[in-house]
Amino acid sequence: MATPLTVEELYERYIRMLTPQQKIHLLAKIAEELAKSHTGEKPQSILDLHGLGAEIWHGIDPQEYIDQLRSEWDHRP
Repeated sequence: MATPLTVEELYERYIRMLTPQQKIHLLAKIAEELAKSHTGEKPQSILDLHGLGAEIWHGIDPQEYIDQLRSEWDHRP
């Protein structure tokens, strides 16, 4: 059975010759795999946060809120 390559050997044989774009792609693949193995699940997307905390704004008129903020800015020293 063949001896496994060290990280240094692997880099010198296969990775060093890659283009910067290929190396970035490889890093992304490794990071994704590490994130999955660390948490046991797929990393969350920022889109998963859509609508989170919407109840805080229930009953608040957006334009009135903006007008209030702007009036506070006018009275700052």
